[in-house]
Amino acid sequence: MNNVLPLIGRTQALFERDIDVHNSELEKIVSNSKFLVLGGAGSIGQAVTKEIFKRNPKKLHVVDISENNMVELVRDIRSSFGYIDGDFQTFALDIGSIEYDAFIKADGQFDYVLNLSALKHVRSEKDPFTLMRMIDVNVFNTEKTIQQSINAGSKKYFCVSTDKAANPVNMMGASKRIMEMFLMRKSEQITISTARFANVAFSDGSLLHGFNQRIQKRQPIVAPNDIKRYFVTPQESGELCLMSCIFGENRDIFFPKLSEALHLISFADIAVKYLEQLGYEPHLCETEEEARQLAKTLPEQGKWPCLFTASDTTGEKDFEEFFTDKEQLNMSQFENLGIIKNEPFYDRELLTLFEDSISSMKSQRVWTKEQIVKLFFTMIPDFGHKETGKYLDSKM
Repeated sequence: MNNVLPLIGRTQALFERDIDVHNSELEKIVSNSKFLVLGGAGSIGQAVTKEIFKRNPKKLHVVDISENNMVELVRDIRSSFGYIDGDFQTFALDIGSIEYDAFIKADGQFDYVLNLSALKHVRSEKDPFTLMRMIDVNVFNTEKTIQQSINAGSKKYFCVSTDKAANPVNMMGASKRIMEMFLMRKSEQITISTARFANVAFSDGSLLHGFNQRIQKRQPIVAPNDIKRYFVTPQESGELCLMSCIFGENRDIFFPKLSEALHLISFADIAVKYLEQLGYEPHLCETEEEARQLAKTLPEQGKWPCLFTASDTTGEKDFEEFFTDKEQLNMSQFENLGIIKNEPFYDRELLTLFEDSISSMKSQRVWTKEQIVKLFFTMIPDFGHKETGKYLDSKM
């Protein structure tokens, strides 16, 4: 974390004070509880898993579709923390599969179920097929695993949302907003809490993670110079999720408070800091071709080719926010954590319409992106989606 903080313009960890104040209670609860972490091998999932593991849970089972990432998670935990007396196991399973259902039937006794699985990229909305999988993963797998938790008598269900669910402008954020609507319905049967938070710096697949890949492969660094985002470190993302899971009341949404400690920074600014940390001077290029060619020669001169341009792709939000002016907030319970308080408001007929519409599309094995976008506008009338016809896959 010490190397990451300067890159995102900070000097200290965001939730340090809140964790210190509540750590004895966290350790007591975790050490006496059984946990299931879904999507536990992604960047946020790994961070949450480590926060739970180091507090010695009675049982910690981790599920993820990525076998390779799961292997690295175990190696990381063994190398960092060693072993616990509790039952720690990992399972390379697809949450939507029959095999996962069989696993739950055989081993479904958990106090806390944390769902970190998600399709999180804006680029995933470019085609109707990936978009449908996003709906499955972000909405229906959540609905399914909550019901399984209810059936098994779990005391609490946590799932991660996104800051992009507040006044969404892209399909990913909208899918998470729709997920939150489904959560309200299920919250009448089980206690549910969630979290919206900023970009996780250097998380798998993120632009900042791509910086590492470009350096390893001796390729140009490319970043938008007109988009600013809030960032948290991987460890902070794990702390935020665990705090919401353990201390969140029913329907609470936790988020990081905006303060001097958490401020907006552009991807281009981070790229410059990142290269300087590695000992390189950024060299600004005018075109992709120029950047590709200079990548062959500049590194020996202590310079790295960079292409910083304005963003014009579909789904990019001009600014970030964690809550809307219509949501009720509790800003006093924690020092650096805010809480959105929710009543179980939802439109039962609208949720049924969404379920039936998606089911009909799937049964016909034919659907278009336009159909799904129209359905999303039905669910979220003030949805700010704008189609530019340009996607990140068409850029370097």
